[in-house]
Amino acid sequence: MSTALTPPAGALPPVRHPDAPAPGELLGAHYEHCFGCGGEQPHGLHLEARAGEGVSLTAEFTVTAAHQGAPGLAHGGVLATALDETLGSLNWLLRVIAVTGRLETDFVRPVPVDTVLFLEAEVTAVSGRKIYSRATGRIGGPDGPVAVRAEALFIEVKVDHFIDNGRPAEIQAAMADPDQVRRARAFEVNP
Repeated sequence: MSTALTPPAGALPPVRHPDAPAPGELLGAHYEHCFGCGGEQPHGLHLEARAGEGVSLTAEFTVTAAHQGAPGLAHGGVLATALDETLGSLNWLLRVIAVTGRLETDFVRPVPVDTVLFLEAEVTAVSGRKIYSRATGRIGGPDGPVAVRAEALFIEVKVDHFIDNGRPAEIQAAMADPDQVRRARAFEVNP
């Protein structure tokens, strides 16, 4: 692990927001066109995350033929995306908009096509706008062997980050959504 992923002295334990989804609740897609969790992406991960206790969650996604790199095996970039999506979903439990600042991934064992990847993630510390977290992905079940793991640093940002940098048509459509929760969640993505 790099020093960039080590919380500084004085970092605080994470505090679950009082309005965060209840433990066991499905978080749902933050944006229907998101490659990680959106239902409108035909080759996306369709990752499903559930709130856990504290500032933690569990998630699953099934590796399909569209996700392979080497024949019959998940592409490493897809696995990194699954970890990033899972870690990014933690920010919903803090009720902050944050983007990935750094993601370090360890690939421990191959993940075959048609495998369900079981992911667990938690926020470990918060320091100002910096959010430190880690995740583990297992195959064969929630207690199966570790296939991938990651540590990440997310940076809290304002919605202007997306308004100033996103494509105007998509930004305007998301901002026009009458559902306040869906509108807010649309902007919890990576830079």
